[in-house]
Amino acid sequence: MFGLGIPELLIIALIILLFFGAKRLPGIGTGLGKTVKEIRNIKKEMSGNKESEKKKAAEDSASKKKSIEDKLVNSVQDKLADKVIDQVPGVRQARKIKDKADKIKKIVG
Repeated sequence: MFGLGIPELLIIALIILLFFGAKRLPGIGTGLGKTVKEIRNIKKEMSGNKESEKKKAAEDSASKKKSIEDKLVNSVQDKLADKVIDQVPGVRQARKIKDKADKIKKIVG
């Protein structure tokens, strides 16, 4: 620990006692303890932020993969639905009417 032995620590403690006085030492100790605690909390938050950033990056890549898969599945489903609908005559006519109605709504609204 920085090459300090017991005699050096006792000399430092004696100098601190003479410099600050016995009445202020408990307050200084409390302040020092709070400071150390705050530094530890900041260190935990910083390491927690790094971990949360890693988790976010993993979640983002997973969500991107999932969204690509979802788009692919939806496009395949849409193509399959179009083929099935085109084979049924009544549904084909209803779809044409719906498309015309949507175009009219866009023009009017």
